[in-house]
Amino acid sequence: MDRQTQLAREHRERQEQRANNTGTSKRNTVIGAGVGVVVVVGGVIAATTLMGGKSDPKPSAAASTSAAPSASASASAPVALPSSTAKPAAVTCQYRKDDSGSPAKKVGMPPSKPDMKAKTMTLDTSQGQIVIQLATAQAPCTVNSFEFLAKKNYFDNTRCHRLATPETTGLGMLQCGDPLAKGDGKSKEDGTGGPGYLFGDENLNGIPYTRGTVAMAQGGEDANSNGSQFWISFSDENTQLAAQGEPYTPFGVVVKGMDVVDKIAKGGIIPFNGDPLNDVRGEGSNAPKLPVIIKNVTVSH
Repeated sequence: MDRQTQLAREHRERQEQRANNTGTSKRNTVIGAGVGVVVVVGGVIAATTLMGGKSDPKPSAAASTSAAPSASASASAPVALPSSTAKPAAVTCQYRKDDSGSPAKKVGMPPSKPDMKAKTMTLDTSQGQIVIQLATAQAPCTVNSFEFLAKKNYFDNTRCHRLATPETTGLGMLQCGDPLAKGDGKSKEDGTGGPGYLFGDENLNGIPYTRGTVAMAQGGEDANSNGSQFWISFSDENTQLAAQGEPYTPFGVVVKGMDVVDKIAKGGIIPFNGDPLNDVRGEGSNAPKLPVIIKNVTVSH
C-alpha cells in the first residue's frame, strides 16, 4: 500500500470512529468557514469538511473513484448566470447574531430589505482586480450582506487565507473573507473569523461550482451559517461538491480577473506547517504563496 492510500484509509477509519463516539467533540478552530474538500488520494476520494468555526467538522470518506483533474477543465470559460423569473419585491432577509464565540470584526447588521439593483462586486487586490457579476435576483440576502460589508470597509486590507489546488485537495479554489486571517500557512485561527452575524443559504444548485463561480464558505454540515467568507473557483473539479449536497451558496461569477486568480493558483501554496496534507486532515489552511491582500471591495449598480 502506498503512503497516500494509507493516509486516505486512516482518515476514513478516524471518521468512522468519530461517528461512533457519542461524546461531544472538540471544536476545530483551524479552518473556519471553509469549503467541503474532496481530496483525490491514491484513487480514493476523502471528503473533508473545512468548517465555519461553529461546530466540529465531521468529514466522511467516499469509497468511489474520480478522474484526475484535467488541464482542459481548469482552462474552461466561466459559467454564465442563469436568468431568474423570481419576484424580488417581497424579499426580506434575516440575519442573526453569531453566538458561537468565533472571532469577529463586528460592523453591525445588514438591513433586512435587500438592494436588488446590485450588479457587480469588484475586488481590488494586491495581485490585480477581480470583477464579479452578482446573482442578485437568485441570492439577494447574500449580495445584500456583501454590499453592507463593503460599505463598512470590512474587507479592506484583509488576506485571502486558503488556496486549494487539484494537486493537494482535488479541488481548485481561492478562499477569502476572514477579516482576521494572517494567510501565512501557520495560523490555526485562519478561517474562523466572521462579521458577528450569520444568515441562511440561497440559490443552492442554482449555479454550478464550475470555473469562475463565486460561492459562500461554511461548514459542510453547518447549513444556513454563512458569514463573510467566500471562495472563487478556478477549476471545474469543484462540481464534485454539488454531488455531495454541500450547502455553499453560489452568488456570482467572475467576468474579469480570472487571469489574476490563475496567477495566484500557479504561484503555489504555503503548506500548513510544512505539510500540504494538514489541509486534507483539517488541521490548517494551505495558504497562497503569492500574498493576496484585498485592498478594497465595491458593489456597483
